[in-house]
Amino acid sequence: MLSAQCTDKVVNRVTEKLFKKYKTPADFAKAKSAVFQKEISSIPFFRNKTNAILGTAKIIDDDFGGAVPKSEKELVTLPGIGYKTAHVVLGELYDLWEGIATDTHVRRFALRFDLTDNRDLTKISKDLEELVPKKDWKYVNNGLVLYGRYLCPARKHDCENHPLTKIWPQAAARWPKAK
Repeated sequence: MLSAQCTDKVVNRVTEKLFKKYKTPADFAKAKSAVFQKEISSIPFFRNKTNAILGTAKIIDDDFGGAVPKSEKELVTLPGIGYKTAHVVLGELYDLWEGIATDTHVRRFALRFDLTDNRDLTKISKDLEELVPKKDWKYVNNGLVLYGRYLCPARKHDCENHPLTKIWPQAAARWPKAK
């Protein structure tokens, strides 16, 4: 929830302190909103994220016995959890890769390599799930995020010699708009 519209570097810095103080959903559920807001104030949208995180923790503690749900259907009922976050949680926490988590990075590459005509992240996920064998779903999000971070950033540049562009050269001329 903290990662939306925020860099990994900032999230990692904030969570390092948070996870020393809050160890269980019950710990988060008992947190004082004003204190928690201050603790995550360097994160964009910290007020909304405070409400989502503390609300989700309370529901997990009260309705799920303190255990993070193990299904997309249950996860998306929680505040601040949509298709992408549900599948990141299922994959990273339980090694259940039941969907492809699509974020802005995956969207950019899906459009750039003509893997979808959709702009909606969940629809892009569904398109990719049709194209990519299920055994490989767990590699799509992190693989494309890392590819974008280290090889092919979002800003325009010469990417003619990048590994994926060598496979599909038309991508070198495709620069999808941010929205």
